[in-house]
Amino acid sequence: MVSVPPGLAYLAAMLRPIRAIALVLMLLLAGLWGAAWVLRAPGEGIAESFVRQLAFFSGAGLPPPSAGGVTLPEGVTLGGPYSLTDQTGRAVTEATYAGGLSLMYFGFTYCPDVCPTELGIIGQVMEELGPDASRVTPILVTIDPERDTPEVLAAYVVNFHPKMVGLTGTAAQIADVARKFRVYYQRVRNAENSDYLMDHSSFIYLVGSDGRVRGLFRPGSAPEAIAEAVRGALRAG
Repeated sequence: MVSVPPGLAYLAAMLRPIRAIALVLMLLLAGLWGAAWVLRAPGEGIAESFVRQLAFFSGAGLPPPSAGGVTLPEGVTLGGPYSLTDQTGRAVTEATYAGGLSLMYFGFTYCPDVCPTELGIIGQVMEELGPDASRVTPILVTIDPERDTPEVLAAYVVNFHPKMVGLTGTAAQIADVARKFRVYYQRVRNAENSDYLMDHSSFIYLVGSDGRVRGLFRPGSAPEAIAEAVRGALRAG
């Protein structure tokens, strides 16, 4: 049996927490890089957006966040006009839902985990809102229009809330709305079978009657916190 010199053992023990801290920092920076991609301003490069997100994370010039959500940096806007098809086959635009607010999520029906979780949260928010839910439309926008036809969406969205709308469209239409909402998505091979999956960002968007984003919620946000933010947006008009 080879004995380890006491000095080396001490050094190894000291390096373990350093490695752990380094891993946490790497994950944090990766998260900030993803946020920089989603929240970059029009015409802003990814590097500039990353520096701005880093400054906001450190607290420099950070405004008070909305309840349960991510505060969009000044000058950053998400959302806008879109033309899609709902689960009944009807052509819709952002004006279709102009009578209130929308809780919008970008995902796909073949998603094995995160999409059902986030759509379930939206369903819980609708229940939490009570009578105020009549002024809110929950929406799933598919990022997989090849498989998510109106018929497929119709059978899927009712599992999460009776009011939930499923929107699809051509590949070009989905790419356009995803660009406006800064949604990342990409087809990836499923190693277990011949089907493919979709890698994608996973935020819940609170959208105003003009199609612009009022609030942005991280994956796993508490339904109560989202409902509080929705009520605040409803009061603001």
